[in-house]
Amino acid sequence: MTDISSPPRRGRPWSRRTRPGVDLAFAIPLFVLEVGWFALDRVYGFGLEVWAAQGDQARVDAAGLAHLGRVRTLLVAVLVLAVVAAVFRARWTVAVHLVVALLVGGALNAERHEYEGHGSATPACVRHGTDCGPVTVVP
Repeated sequence: MTDISSPPRRGRPWSRRTRPGVDLAFAIPLFVLEVGWFALDRVYGFGLEVWAAQGDQARVDAAGLAHLGRVRTLLVAVLVLAVVAAVFRARWTVAVHLVVALLVGGALNAERHEYEGHGSATPACVRHGTDCGPVTVVP
């Protein structure tokens, strides 16, 4: 008599955990890729543009805004990958992506705060055209 077994059922991705070996095989390279992309963009994308600006504040500000946009895009991509990893129940990949999201989010917040603090001038400086330095009175 033959053994009649049912065909293997294809379950949904969230019905069982991803094996730890497969999970780590995705988590480690993605972590290196994401952190490497952030570091290289900071050095070569932003740093060299600031260096090439040679003190031109408009170009430095434009480079800063472009870098903030790229970091925001990286943050969104990391969070989307974390959601996809959570659907597949790959806990190490989710953990790695959340760590990268926290690092990138903190860096984004710090850079945004630095950009907003650096580019602001007091209204009196803009309105009267003074250099906003310390006022010295000569008798």
